[in-house]
Amino acid sequence: MAKVDNGNEQAAPSGAPAGIEPLAEGPRKYALGLLLLIYVLNFLDRQVVNILAEPIKVELGLADWQLGALTGLAFALFYTVLGLPIARLAERADRVKIISIAVGVWSAFTVACGMAGNFVQLLLARIGVGVGEAGCTPPAHSLISDYTPAEKRTSAIAFYSMGIPLGSLAGMALGGMIADSYGWRVAFFVAGAPGILLALAAWFTLPEPRRNAAPVEAKDHPSLMDATEELLLKPAFLWISLAAAINAMVSYGHIAFYGSFYARNHTEGLAAMAQGVNDMLGTQMGVLGFLGLALGILIGIFGAIGTFAGGQIADRWVAKDKRAYAYLPAIAGAASFLPFLLAMMSGSVVISLMALAIVTLLGSVWYGPIFACAQSLVKPRTRATASAVILFVINLIGLGLGPLAAGIISDSFATQHGVAEGLRYSLITVGAIGLLALPCFWLASRTLADDIEG
Repeated sequence: MAKVDNGNEQAAPSGAPAGIEPLAEGPRKYALGLLLLIYVLNFLDRQVVNILAEPIKVELGLADWQLGALTGLAFALFYTVLGLPIARLAERADRVKIISIAVGVWSAFTVACGMAGNFVQLLLARIGVGVGEAGCTPPAHSLISDYTPAEKRTSAIAFYSMGIPLGSLAGMALGGMIADSYGWRVAFFVAGAPGILLALAAWFTLPEPRRNAAPVEAKDHPSLMDATEELLLKPAFLWISLAAAINAMVSYGHIAFYGSFYARNHTEGLAAMAQGVNDMLGTQMGVLGFLGLALGILIGIFGAIGTFAGGQIADRWVAKDKRAYAYLPAIAGAASFLPFLLAMMSGSVVISLMALAIVTLLGSVWYGPIFACAQSLVKPRTRATASAVILFVINLIGLGLGPLAAGIISDSFATQHGVAEGLRYSLITVGAIGLLALPCFWLASRTLADDIEG
């Protein structure tokens, strides 16, 4: 295992557990890089089903609400329920081992998705993916907060959060191209396979600062009741969590059906673009492969830019005004709505994708500020719990309801407008609901500075 040697003789940061100091730059970069790769795989395995939705729907004869359940509710229920007890374990136990085991579990169930013969089997496999992935982010956020000085925490968590768009890129692009050539089942096999290697790399090389720190007495570990009370006494935490949940509902609800939206509404434009790429590169990419590649690159690159920029801007702005944790996501969210309407309503697939790139960039700004805010609002020994609680709210409302709601609304509109237009109106409806996050961010900003200092 890599030695936890920070090369720093200064005292531990205020509020940090005794004996734990930030890592030196070299070990910190390695640790953050490995955690990023793990989170990329996390979202690759979580999101690959989205680009495979149409071929799965056709082969298994599913309705849109069933696709919504597979991409959201099935995963979210067990992810959220197990997240809190795993986070409580992470407050005391070896966080590196928890993450390593989690990677192996979700990777195995991703492979199992490719073996499913019906809706129920695929549903159970997706539940298994959620069970495994519940053990990733709460301990990872807690580790990052130990690895990193407080003044760089937002950018560090934003760096880790780049796994969301980069994993989505890999899931969309690889999933689409592999499914195009070999079928959707093989795409699941390829998505799950790398997890074993990453699990081993984490187990043997990722630093766990607690191993070299002074033991923490049982009385110093906050009970679940104490941790919950600490969070409930912070109004800003409650409003930030709700705002993030609404953002996540829009994000997950949209990304679950972007592939289906373009496949249903822009078939001719996509075919022409795919043919142009094939003529230029001498390839034989089909529409699904091209769509997966296009959405993957768009979501991955612009999502990564937005996530990274959100962390960098927040670190500078928060140093002057703690309310920036709420202001920055609110501004980005408000600015993204009109480009989103253009993406949904344009008859040109090129203009639609260009507008969606702007939406993706702005819609990714909130990751770093929100999660860093949660870590800053609580004491060090409650950080994994705080992360699990905010993820519980985000994923139960966002991931659990977002894709399912989008699918139900789509089926409802489809009875009058057809499956293509029904999905368009559904995504617009879900996007409009996202504006409810703005007053939540404003309410959080009113007490944010006092809650962080208190």
